[in-house]
Amino acid sequence: MTNALPDYSDLIDSYDAHLLLERGLSDNTREAYTSDIRRLAEYLEAEALTPENVNISHLRAYCADLYDLGISPRSQARIVSSIKSFFRYLRFSGTIPLNPTELLETPRTGLHLPEVLTVAEIDSLISAIPADSAEAVRNQAIIETLYSCGLRVSELVNLEIPRLYLEEGYLIVTGKGSKERLVPVSPPAIAAISAYIDERRFAPVKPGEEAILFLNRRGSRLTRQMIFTIIRRLAADAGIRKTISPHTLRHSFATHLLEGGANLRAIQQMLGHESIATTEIYIHIDRTRLRQEILSHHPRNHR
Repeated sequence: MTNALPDYSDLIDSYDAHLLLERGLSDNTREAYTSDIRRLAEYLEAEALTPENVNISHLRAYCADLYDLGISPRSQARIVSSIKSFFRYLRFSGTIPLNPTELLETPRTGLHLPEVLTVAEIDSLISAIPADSAEAVRNQAIIETLYSCGLRVSELVNLEIPRLYLEEGYLIVTGKGSKERLVPVSPPAIAAISAYIDERRFAPVKPGEEAILFLNRRGSRLTRQMIFTIIRRLAADAGIRKTISPHTLRHSFATHLLEGGANLRAIQQMLGHESIATTEIYIHIDRTRLRQEILSHHPRNHR
């Protein structure tokens, strides 16, 4: 461990000893578990979270990031197992008062393709926003930006006004590993963002949040969990039965680009994927949809 994680290094060493002496796990299994926890610790340290402060929302957000990175469901399941084991140990040893992983779901293994919304379903999400609500203009801008730009939810909540170049039709985001990328913005998203900025001028803003685009009623940046809640509520109001999240709009963005003939490398750059292998999951989505269309509409499949 490096000195970057002073709050977790001793805990991880103790946990490793527990896996060896009390659970009798093999060296390879212990290494896999502790490696998973080191990566989690880096995430929690970046979020300024001590073990006592970690709750189920933080862990779900972390798991959502794993999903967004294209990590396989089998690997996600192992990581969740590691996380649960670690927090059970912390609870058993008295380090934390409660175990936050009791309601943490384990991903199903096997081939899993992310849910994708149709264009009509995305339009219905926007139509479900109550026109008379105080957050109507903001929430429309959020949906349009997620879908138009394929942003990660963490990129959306940290999006800054000075990094919007709406007249030129693009914005700059800081993605994984603090890497910046330039992302084109569609005309509907530009219109929605512009309308929100006009309205935002009259809203309270907390010191230090002046540059942040999307704010809550108190003038602070939105949390990832709040974006998740907004989208889930709109989906329910729109009658969409798919299990969706902010990542669903990102997946829909990429899938619709691919179906429209976009180059996979261009999609990779817009999504900010390190490897083209991560982007290639959208090829599988496209092929699955093609097969479904053939089965549904080809005359040989009807009697």
